Amino acid sequence: MFAILKKEINSFFSSAIGYLVIAVFLIFNGLFLWIFPGEFNVFDFGVADLSSFFLLAPWILIFLIPAITMKSFSDEKKMGTLELLLTKPLGHWQIVGGKYLGALILVFLALIPTILYVFTVYKLGNPEGNMDMGSTIGSYFGLFFLISAYSSVGVFASTLSENQIVAFIAAVLICFLLYYGFEGISGLSFFGDIDLWIANLGMKAHFDSIGRGVIDTRDLIYFISVSLFFLYLTVFQLKKNA
Repeated sequence: MFAILKKEINSFFSSAIGYLVIAVFLIFNGLFLWIFPGEFNVFDFGVADLSSFFLLAPWILIFLIPAITMKSFSDEKKMGTLELLLTKPLGHWQIVGGKYLGALILVFLALIPTILYVFTVYKLGNPEGNMDMGSTIGSYFGLFFLISAYSSVGVFASTLSENQIVAFIAAVLICFLLYYGFEGISGLSFFGDIDLWIANLGMKAHFDSIGRGVIDTRDLIYFISVSLFFLYLTVFQLKKNA
């Protein structure tokens, strides 16, 4: 598995992909949080708080993570190297785990510079340090779990087609449906008393719950289950294609 992981990391940073992903994530967040006027702008918000970042980041990641993962297996299929990869003395779970962890590490690296946002908002508080650190730390934990789930979806989508664009679109659609789809459906008020239950099927409800600064085991189990489910589907697809 570590050989696959090393290969994935090297492939990201031996080309422009790794640097481009990190740059795009930071530039988009930076522009909306500090430059463009509007509801996401920290200065316009008027409170020393990073809630606008945690509102914005999941939507950017819905597009960014599929862009990273779309080539995971699609490229192997297109180049005809998937069969060769499957003949190596590695289990299917090891192959999938290496691809998955490679994408995960790249996105986590993109998150590290955003700690500067925390420091900046901390300094901007009146008095200095007047910000809800519990909520901020909880939101970062939520973002880590959200990234884990998005990455598993993206890796799975890359097994569906040798066309990277198809894999990208499939991953974006699945991530969107899982993040906001259930909450959108529950907001239609067609389902009466089970509206809340439907909303809790989606990622957004659990991400928001962790973001309040209280780590609930139900939220952690949800994200871990989603990640494992899509990794299992990825392994199933690989066995089917073998």
